[in-house]
Amino acid sequence: MRYGFNAATAAGVSAMPDRDVDAVIVGAGFAGLYMLHRLRGMGLSALVLEAGGGVGGTWYWNRYPGARCDVESIQYSYQFSQELQQEWEWSERYAPQPEILRYAEHVADRYDLRRDIRFDTRVKTAVYDSGPGRWRLEAEDGARFTATWCIMATGCLSAANLPELPGRDAFAGATYHTGQWPHDGVDFTGLRVGVIGTGSSAIQSIPIIAGQAAHLTVFQRTPNYTIPARNAPLDPELVRRVKADYPALRRQAWRMPNGIAFRPNPQSALAATPEERRREYQARWEEGGLTFMGAFNDLILDPDANATAAEFVRGKIREIVADPDTAEALCPSNVIGCKRLCVDTDYYRTFNRANVTLVDVARSPIEAITPTGVRVGGVEHPLDAIVYATGFDAMTGALLRIDIRGEGGRALRDKWDGGPRAYLGLATAGFPNLFMITGPGSPSVLTNMLPSIEQHVDWIADCLGHLRARGLARIEAEPAAEDAWVAHVNEVAGGSLRSTCSSWYVGANVPGKPRVFMPYIGGFPAYVDRCEAIAANGYEGFALGA
Repeated sequence: MRYGFNAATAAGVSAMPDRDVDAVIVGAGFAGLYMLHRLRGMGLSALVLEAGGGVGGTWYWNRYPGARCDVESIQYSYQFSQELQQEWEWSERYAPQPEILRYAEHVADRYDLRRDIRFDTRVKTAVYDSGPGRWRLEAEDGARFTATWCIMATGCLSAANLPELPGRDAFAGATYHTGQWPHDGVDFTGLRVGVIGTGSSAIQSIPIIAGQAAHLTVFQRTPNYTIPARNAPLDPELVRRVKADYPALRRQAWRMPNGIAFRPNPQSALAATPEERRREYQARWEEGGLTFMGAFNDLILDPDANATAAEFVRGKIREIVADPDTAEALCPSNVIGCKRLCVDTDYYRTFNRANVTLVDVARSPIEAITPTGVRVGGVEHPLDAIVYATGFDAMTGALLRIDIRGEGGRALRDKWDGGPRAYLGLATAGFPNLFMITGPGSPSVLTNMLPSIEQHVDWIADCLGHLRARGLARIEAEPAAEDAWVAHVNEVAGGSLRSTCSSWYVGANVPGKPRVFMPYIGGFPAYVDRCEAIAANGYEGFALGA
């Protein structure tokens, strides 16, 4: 008999598992790989369950044209091993998806991790059996696993969001989602292509698709701010200087709110003269990348300061895009930075091409997907292929697509019906021995994900070492501590302009999802300090037991 939650499993009775280990890790992205490495080093038996056919997580699935990281490659990497930092060579300022995937594969091979990874195994249920204090997991193929510890390394941006548009399944041509791209690529040569969405994956892929397609139609609901990446091959001298003292770069990054080492300007935008502001914004625009938001220290705090940066970028759009109406349609009206800032290569310039059309679906929404195209405002746009660049059910989607049940059979999706509740983004009350890496309530997507992942993995590993040294085998977040942390997360979010618009940070891209600002915006250093203090105080806010 297969087990899900029922009276038998609640009483501690179940079918024999296919594998019993100290810890099951769900997901073989960067979080799952490092978690496996740490647990192995502690002498614990661990198994990774991965839905895909290889390692890499988001970089295994997201193979759309132009996919690359928006954090500079010399910082978007592991730092737990000095040898690994020295031996790996990045080729570009912003590493492309194939190179990042090769890096993940190199790590898996270097540390012989694949032998403890079960690929093509999508977890369906994870149920806590309070009798023996074990987690029981079942995969979609019926395979069963048990473990004392269940660690969710499912990623913040891994559950693809496909909108429920009328007639979506009626389209006769090929359809793709940027987050589930065919591994052998797609050739759009000579085709009429439609891209629905203008978030990060669209901004990266649209210039490349436009260079192939006979005609590209972009269906935009909300324009996004994007800054030129200024991507280029890495300067060997820069690489030499960084590798000569990599720890110094890492220490600088750990002191920054987003976990990225860069040059922040301590000056207020409102204290600067208009000419000083223009010079600083122009310098950041020429430099390229996410550090544009570091031009002044109050851009994400003061609406008037923010407006100066937003208008500078809108001015750039009007300079670049030849058609005035198209330029205005591409100009965002919301606060810059309240949605994730994008980086691009020739995105705005692409709309000067004769074979590219922008359709504003904010004014006139998509009426239907037809067998031959997309109908908007009574006009059908004929297409041979549709690309859904509609993002992800972020932060919580991958977790809630698994039927996770804690003490007494309570489902996580029921507990989080009004929005996610977690202590430090690491654990949630009522679900003993369940950990989340970069879960809701942690800095996660507001930071360089690799340092955030390593900090979480190290904290979890140290916690398990603490329990083992004391002969303990149970830990659970206390409700009062969880409530206090959730209140703190909400409080600091209210002091930032990031929470002022409808973004995937608040789940606004998924119909029916509770509107809650999910990541912790208090900054990476403050979060690390809090985690370390909690551990130093005997894991304050957690109930420990045998």
